[in-house]
Amino acid sequence: MPESPKAGARLLTPAQVAEMLQIAVDEVVALVIDGRLRGMKAGSPARWRIDAGSVAVYLDDQAEDARRMALWRESNAASFPELWGRGAVRNPD
Repeated sequence: MPESPKAGARLLTPAQVAEMLQIAVDEVVALVIDGRLRGMKAGSPARWRIDAGSVAVYLDDQAEDARRMALWRESNAASFPELWGRGAVRNPD
């Protein structure tokens, strides 16, 4: 079940959020249903409304995921001398 926005929150339409995120409106609704965005159905007939604050949090989460993936790719591409230095290998005699 989607989490409801907090009282006094700025609410956006799925079309507004879709334009901000450059995705389809159906994908925005799916994000709400999955709980990745806070939203609710309001009005008569009921229409989706999304909390603007949750969009900002979602974008921050996406940026952090991208940062972590970039670091992961860098670490996978690094060679052992880059990771461990170029010093002589010690023999544990």
